[in-house]
Amino acid sequence: MEPLKAAQDSRSSTTGPLPASTKPSAEGVSPPPTDTVSDKQKTPPAGLLPGETVVQEGKASILFPSANEVFYNPVQEFNRDLTCAVITEFARDVLAQRGVKVLVPGEKERVVVSLSEETNEADAQTEEKNEAEEPPVTAPVGEKCEHGLRVLEGLAASGLRSVRFALEVPGLQSVTANDFSTKAAALIARNAQYNGVSHLLRASCRDASMLMYEMRGKKERYDVIDLDPYGSPASFLDAAVQAVSDGGLLCITCTDMAVMAGNSGETCYSKYGSVSIKAKYCHEMALRIILHSLDQRAGVYQRYIRPLLSVSVDFYIRVFVRVFTGQATVKNSASKQALVYNCVGCGSFHLQKMGRRTSNGKHMKYSAATGPPVGPECEHCGQRHQMGGPIWAEPICDLAFVQKVLSAVSGNPSRFGTSKRIEGMLSMVTEELEDVPLYYTVDSLSSTIHCNTPPLLQFRSALLHAGYRVSLSHACKNAIKTDAPPAAIWDIMRLKDLVCNLICAGSCVCSLEACFTVREDANPQSRKRHLTRFQENPQAFWGPKARARAGGGSSTDLQDKRKKCQNKRKNQITDSSQLKNFPCKRFRQVSSPTSKKPKRKLCALLCLDQSRFITHKMLTEGETNI
Repeated sequence: MEPLKAAQDSRSSTTGPLPASTKPSAEGVSPPPTDTVSDKQKTPPAGLLPGETVVQEGKASILFPSANEVFYNPVQEFNRDLTCAVITEFARDVLAQRGVKVLVPGEKERVVVSLSEETNEADAQTEEKNEAEEPPVTAPVGEKCEHGLRVLEGLAASGLRSVRFALEVPGLQSVTANDFSTKAAALIARNAQYNGVSHLLRASCRDASMLMYEMRGKKERYDVIDLDPYGSPASFLDAAVQAVSDGGLLCITCTDMAVMAGNSGETCYSKYGSVSIKAKYCHEMALRIILHSLDQRAGVYQRYIRPLLSVSVDFYIRVFVRVFTGQATVKNSASKQALVYNCVGCGSFHLQKMGRRTSNGKHMKYSAATGPPVGPECEHCGQRHQMGGPIWAEPICDLAFVQKVLSAVSGNPSRFGTSKRIEGMLSMVTEELEDVPLYYTVDSLSSTIHCNTPPLLQFRSALLHAGYRVSLSHACKNAIKTDAPPAAIWDIMRLKDLVCNLICAGSCVCSLEACFTVREDANPQSRKRHLTRFQENPQAFWGPKARARAGGGSSTDLQDKRKKCQNKRKNQITDSSQLKNFPCKRFRQVSSPTSKKPKRKLCALLCLDQSRFITHKMLTEGETNI
C-alpha cells in the first residue's frame, strides 16, 4: 500500500483572491492557449466576503465560506477527477459521431495502455484510420460547443464539480449546477463568475427531482446527469432515468454504505428493491444493487442501462451507466438479475438468475428460471443459507471504454492530482473477470477451517493449475474472483492446510490434485508494476464529512462523538467487572470422562470426507494430544 500524497499537491487554500495573471494552473505551468477563454468572455473576479477562503482543486478556484453552510469534502477529489476523465472520453465518442473533435490540454498522441504483453493490431489500425479522418470542427475546453453535451449536476453544493466540468472537459454546450439551498445557489453563481465560466455554467435553485421531471421531453433531456447526494440517491433515480437522453450518461454516487453493505437489509430493500447481505463481498454487492435499482426503474419507461464503469472507493461507490431506449431489449432485464444464496457457516455463495432466455433462431424465448441452486443445508458445512438480492448479475464495466479512460489518464498524468490512483484503480478493473460476480477473501477462507492464510500467489496459482480462471478485485485487497465452484476452492484450502494431514490421517479425500507452484500469470500486471491500488488514509477523519447546516459549523454532538469513538483500544479497561463475562462463541463447554470439571476447548472445522465439513471431536483429557 502507498500513502496518498498530501492534499496540497492539487488543492490549496488561501485567504484572499488570486490575481488572474498569477493564478497557478493544475500542471504548475502556464496553460496552453486552448485552455483559456477570450478576454471578452472573462469577467473580473469577485471580491471575497468576510470569512471566505479560496479552495483550489484542479483548475478551479472556489470561494468557500468558513462556516459549514455549504457542503464540501476534499476527500472526494478522486471522485471528481475520475468523473472529468470519464465524461471527457464519453464526449469524445459521442461528438465524434456529430463530426466534432475534442481537444484536451496536454494531450498528445493517444497511447493505448495494455496490461498484457500482447499487442492488438486491430486497435492500432483503428487508431490510424481515425487519425486519417480528422473532423474539421474542434471543441477546446472552456468554450461553448454548439453541438456539444448538456450537463446537469443535480446537487451541486458549492459548484466545484460543475466549475471543473466547464474548465477541464471539452465539448460542452451548457452546464447546469442546481441546488435546493439558496445560499448554495448564490455561491455557485459567484464561483462561475470568479472562474470566468458564466458563459457555460448556469446556477439553478430548484428541487432536483422536479427539475429533472420537467426536462423529460426528448428535445429537453440532458446528455450527462451527475448525482452526488449526501447519503442515498434513491429518491432521485426515477427522475434521472427519464431526464437523460437516449444513450446519455448517468453518474451516481452512493455514500450510504451501512445500508448497502448489509447492516440494514430491510432499509436497503425499501430504497433499492434489493436485500443486502453482510458478507465479505458486500462492496461489490453494493455496486450490483445500485445497478439493479437503476435498471429496474429504467425498465418502467421501456429503457435499459449499460454500465461503463463501476467502482468501490473509500467510503462510497460510484457508477457510470448509459441509458438507452428499446422495448425489445428491456425484456432481457429479468435474465440480468439474480438472487444470492449465502451460507452463514463457510461463506460459500450461489447465484440464481431470475429469468431465462434462449435463442430460437431469429427469435428469443423468455421463461422463468429453475431453482434453487442449493439444498436446505450447505453441502460443505451443513449450515443454513441467507438469501439476498436481487442484484445485477451482468458485467459492471465496459472494458473497452475503461481502457480508453486509462489510456487518456496515463498519457496525460499532469491533468489530475490523483492520476496515479486513477491509473492503479482502472488497471485493476481491466484485470477483473467481468463475467464472474462477487468474490471470496483468502483470510475468510482460512478462518473458516482455522488454518494459516496461504500466500496469495500460491492460492491463485493453484486455481490456475486446476484449470480455472482467477483475478483480483478492486473492491478488496485480498479478494479472489474465480469461476471455480466452492467445492474446488475448499479442496485447495484443505490440501494446503497441514492440519488436514495431521488430524485426518489420510481420511481426507479431495476431488482434485492441487499444485501450488507459483505461475508467472498468477501475478497481475498492476501488482508487478507497483501501481497505487489500495492506499492508506493520509490523515485523521478521512471519510464522510458533517452535513451542511443552515447556521454553519459542525454539530457539537458530532465532535464529541468523534472524540469518544477514536482510539478506543488505547484506553484499556482494567476493572474486571467491566469485561465480558460470557465465553467466546468459538469455545464450548465439554465434559471429560477422566475429569469432573468441564473445560473449554477450541472447536475447529475439519474435513473428514470429500464434500463436507463436520465438527471434529473435542480433544479431552485422556485422548492423544497432537
